This record gives sequence, structure tokens and C-alpha cells, in this order.
Amino acid sequence: MCPVKLGDPITIADPRLLHARAVTSAIRDIALFNYLITLYARSPSTLAYSSRLLQHLPVPPNVISWTALVSAHANSPLALQFFVSMLRYPVLPNQRTIATLLKTCASLSFLSSGLQLHSIALKLSLSCLPYAGSALVHFYSKCKLTRHARQAFDEIPHRDEVCYAAAIVGLAQNSCSEDALSLFADMKSAGVGSTMYSVSGALRAAAEAAALEQCRVLHAHSIAAGLELNLVVGTALVDAYGKAGMVSDARRAFDGLLPQANIVGWNSVMAAYAQHGDAGPVLELFNEMQVRGLSPDELTFLALLTALSNSGAVQQTERWLHTMEANYKVRPGLEHYTCVVGAVARSGHVEEALRITETMPFQPDSAVWRTLLSACVVHGNANVGETANRRLLELDPQDDAAYVMIANIHAAAGRWTEVAGAWTAMKGKGVKKEGGRSWIEVRGEVHVFMAGDRKHPQTAEVYAKIDELMEKITKLGYAEMPEVMLHEVEAAEKRKALWYHSEKLAVAFGLVSGSVPYGKPVRVVKNLRICRDCHEAFKYMSTAIAREIVVRDVNRYHRFENGSCTCKDYW
Repeated sequence: MCPVKLGDPITIADPRLLHARAVTSAIRDIALFNYLITLYARSPSTLAYSSRLLQHLPVPPNVISWTALVSAHANSPLALQFFVSMLRYPVLPNQRTIATLLKTCASLSFLSSGLQLHSIALKLSLSCLPYAGSALVHFYSKCKLTRHARQAFDEIPHRDEVCYAAAIVGLAQNSCSEDALSLFADMKSAGVGSTMYSVSGALRAAAEAAALEQCRVLHAHSIAAGLELNLVVGTALVDAYGKAGMVSDARRAFDGLLPQANIVGWNSVMAAYAQHGDAGPVLELFNEMQVRGLSPDELTFLALLTALSNSGAVQQTERWLHTMEANYKVRPGLEHYTCVVGAVARSGHVEEALRITETMPFQPDSAVWRTLLSACVVHGNANVGETANRRLLELDPQDDAAYVMIANIHAAAGRWTEVAGAWTAMKGKGVKKEGGRSWIEVRGEVHVFMAGDRKHPQTAEVYAKIDELMEKITKLGYAEMPEVMLHEVEAAEKRKALWYHSEKLAVAFGLVSGSVPYGKPVRVVKNLRICRDCHEAFKYMSTAIAREIVVRDVNRYHRFENGSCTCKDYW
């Protein structure tokens, strides 16, 4: 018998002591040597001993020995090399071996190796077991192969909470929000318990869709499951409420995490305010965070710069870009410079924004050029717009927004020949314009609309409400902006086309559905930037219907109330 117990703190700190006594005592217990391999793997200074030990075992290594060695080198190509040696020995893997290797392939983006592992798992009937099956779901999700991930999940006959969590998180990470929320509902129906991972994954999906009702349902579920105060779930709640536009609820969820809130939670609540361009609370949180002993990171400054940029504080945005490195030793990244370019360009100084873009210490990416081009659309600057458009298409010839925005600039100036040229170039490259879509959540169900959409079951009521609203706001002084139309058509045709944009249809449906009580805001999400005509119309509509209209577009939140928008027409 070995005189030292396996759990002895002395041998855990230095496994060589246990190893030496095992050798001098002539012990041949494979369980002890497997334990030693695991101990050696815990420290970089002794990691090399783990492989050396396996090569000189006094007894043949078993599957646990090899799995311990593979796990010791997880997230390294060496894990796959040791696995090949294991098969040649020969020792067949168990589901823990396969799971460890699949996680390694996911972290290293080794798709081919992961597919081979899946094949081995199928042959050994391991892929249908919960542990290995969950790892397969995780692997395919990380590789953005959601169909394969869902198939791997469906092939597990006895799914536990880990299986569901892996699938829900994977779907949420790949922007399959509706599928993730549906699977979470299936999990509850199947009587499978929730974990912090499944709940936080579902909250991420709800945040992506800005589905406020789902956020509240999940919040209630987290309280019932005793997970509300869990740091991961609590932070996900902050993020979900923030992205659903409920900053006050996000703040309450965040305050409930104090004083344990980590940097992720602080960044999430700051980002919630930033989407609304509410720079004051962001600066207050920034200062309070440091008082509590936390140091700001890249995402902290991104939230701060986004808030300042969205609020139109151009000089402060530029000052903080320099301050973050000078005072906090956080080097600005491309996204930070994009905030500055956006702030300067939206203020009308597009030439200065172009100069910043061309002199920044990074190669501008498509997001920077798209930001600059978007500002050129607002301010009608064709010269800088042409430059931004050309550089954007050099980086991404398939970017449909580039063609649409340059066509917008020419259309506003009545240059229909140039508009036709943009469409011709777009068609010649085989680029298809992404359709504008807006959606609204009603009684937990998401209803999606497109411009001129007549597929909804309540189309007649929606269009009647649109006609009623447009008549009311016209009397209040609203006038259409036909220059946002990208085709040379008759004025009456332009007028009607503008009436039936997707975001207007979504707002009209929210009103006729009867699901938005009087006094409550109508909440709409759009996949693209809200058009200027809809923006103008909603200011008048907020007065006509005496309630708030909240729109989250691709850039930020717009809260329309009493004839004005919180963005102050700066977006």
C-alpha cells in the first residue's frame, strides 16, 4: 500500500512525491497512475510528466489513462495526436474522450477533425449518449452549423439538462432566437430542470429578438428556479432587458447583482444606456465602477464611446478615445475608432470623418466605411459618399447596403441615371438587396412585416389603421419625404409606398391587435436603419395616438413621445 493518501494536500501540490512513493513501493494500481496523470496536468511546470508517465507505466494504460492524457492537453493539437496514439495502441475511446476532443476541435476551429470524431462516435454508438452528444451539439454550434447541431441533439434519446443547455446556447449564439426559445419551452414541457446555462442562453435569444414579454417570462422562471441571483443569469437579465429597450428594468436587475457584479455586468448595464444615447448614466456608472475597485476594459470604453457618439457629443467622443489609452492603458481598437467616425460624420463633418478613417492606426473595415457612407446619405454628400462606397465594395463586393446607400444619395439629388447605374452594378454582381423587416411581439408571439406586406391574417385591419393614422398626422403637419424612394415613380405612387413601410405596418398591427394597453409603448424592432420618412411619421404618430413608440433599428433605440425622438434626429 502507498503510505500517502490520494487526496493528501502535499501530494496534490507536488505529485512527484506521490509518484516517487508509488515507484519505491512497486505499486501497480492503474487507478493511482491515472490520478497522477491528472495531477501532473494541473500545472504547466509538470505537464510534460503526464505524457512521460503514460509511456512508462508499469501496467498497460486503459481508456481512463488515455482520456486523462487527452484531457491534460485539451484545447491543444497535442490532444488529437495523443488520441491517434491511443487508437494505435489500441484502446477505444469512451464518451468522455470524445467529448474532450470535440471541445478541443471547437476551440481550435478544426472542422475536419471534428467530423472524423463524429464518425468514430457513430461507429462506437457514443454519439447518442448525453455527454458525447452534448459535446457534438457544442462543436457544431461553434462551427456555425446549426442544422447539424440540432440533428445531433435530436439523435440523443435521453436528453438531460446539459443536452438542452448546449442546444439552447448554441442556437442563441447563432442568432436562431426563435428556435432557442422554442427549445427552452420544449425543455420545460419535458420536465427537464433548468440550469444557469439554459436560462442565460434563452435570455440571450430573447435579447437578440428584443422580445420583452419573453424576457419577463424568463425572469419569472429564473426566480422560481432559484437562479435570479446567479451571476451568469443575472448578467444575462441585464443584457436582455437592455436590448429590449427596458433600461429601468436592466438597471434594477443590475442593482440586484451588487456588490458581486463583475465587469461583464457593468458593461452590460452601460451598453443598455448607450443604445439610447444616454451618456450621463454611463459616465456615472463608469466612475462608480472604479470606486468599487474594477478596472474598465475594451468593452467598457466601447459602451462609453457608443453612448457619447449616439448623443452627438463629438468632442467628448474624441477626447475619451485618447483618454482611454493615456490614462487607463487600454489601447483603442477598430470599434472604438468607428464610434468616433460615426459621431463626427453624423454631425455633418463627413470630410473630417473621412480624414480620421484614412489616418487611424488600423486598416478600416467594412463597418467603418458603412458608417461613413450612412452619414453621407443623411447629409447628401455625394463626393465622400462615392469614396466610401468604392472602398466598402473593395472590401465586400456583395454588400447590398453599399449599393442601396449610394443609390439613396443619388435619388435624393434626383440623379436617376446614377440610381439606375447603381442597380445595374448590383444586379451585375449578383447581389440581392436585404429586405427591410420589422417585427413586433404580441402575446408572446413575434409578428414579422415587410414593406407592402399583405400576407398577415389581419392585413385589412392593419392597412385601414395605417390610412387612419396617416390622415391624422397629415392634419398635424406631417409631409411625406418622397426623396427616400429609390425609384423614379409618380408622386402618388411614392406616397402610398412610403405609407406601407414595414415599421409602419408593425406599429399599426400593434394598435389593432389590442394587446398594447393604453398608456403602454408600442415596441417595434427593425433589421435595418429606420428610414427618415418613418422616423418623421412616428414623431407625429406619438402625438396622434398619445403614447410612446419605441423602435430598435440596427444602430440604436428611438423613443418617440409627444412629437419628438430621444435621438434628437441624430442617428
